[in-house]
This record gives sequence, C-alpha cells and structure tokens, in this order.
Amino acid sequence: MQEYMEFFKANPMLSIAWVGLFVGLIVVVFKSSVSKVKNVNHQEATLMMNKQDAKVVDVRGKEEFKKGHIVGAINLPLADIKNNQLGTLENAKASPIIMVCNAGMTSSQAAQLMVNHGFENVNNLKGGMGEWQSNNLPVSKSKR
Repeated sequence: MQEYMEFFKANPMLSIAWVGLFVGLIVVVFKSSVSKVKNVNHQEATLMMNKQDAKVVDVRGKEEFKKGHIVGAINLPLADIKNNQLGTLENAKASPIIMVCNAGMTSSQAAQLMVNHGFENVNNLKGGMGEWQSNNLPVSKSKR
C-alpha cells in the first residue's frame, strides 16, 4: 500500500487520469445496464427481421441511404427524430425497431430518443452498416 501512495504522490496527473478513466468506465457500464435500448449484432437483427417483423430505421442522411441500406429499411434522419417527425412509425410503438447508422454510434443516440418518444422495443445494430456490409449481408440501393 505504501508503494501506491508514493506512486500517487510522484505522478498526480497520471493518477487523476486513471481515476477519471475508471469513473468513466463505471458510468458507461451503469448506463448500458439501465438503458432500455438493447444492442444487437447482425445475426440477432436478421432473426428479428425474419421472425418478429422488426422495422429497420436508418438514421443516416438521404445521400448515404441511397448509396446502400438494409433491404426494407426506412430512412429517418436523426434530425427528424429530434424534431419528433416520425411519420409512419408513430403507429408502431410496440413493434420491434432496429436503429442503424454507419458505425452504431449515431443510431444509439437515435434509439434513446425513440425510447423517449414512447417506443417500447428499440434496438441498436452494433457496428452499423459497416459491419453489416463487411459480413456480406444484403444491401439495397435507391435509384431516386
């Protein structure tokens, strides 16, 4: 224990950084365990689409959506979700929904907003479209 105290005294900035990282890790773990949003991988998402008729909501911009998206996905940019412009999804609050973006970070934020809007079964695709495409899963391209 004496060695630890000497280390902390000799390296205060490094010690503060380690404590900050530890606290950050605890906060992230706690938030993910309390969150109503479930992170799913591409296999779970495929099962949900096939067995539970899950709706896929792509939160990327229209141009990125046109370049390639999951078959049957609905394009609903994050800005529209923030402005509560949910369109046809208003009637699907109890249905399973899978949120998708490029890497899974923006869709995580969008999924939390959907929960705040009253959606009950919201999921986030881990790795987003990048992981989906790297696993050679089907992608559709819009002509419009």
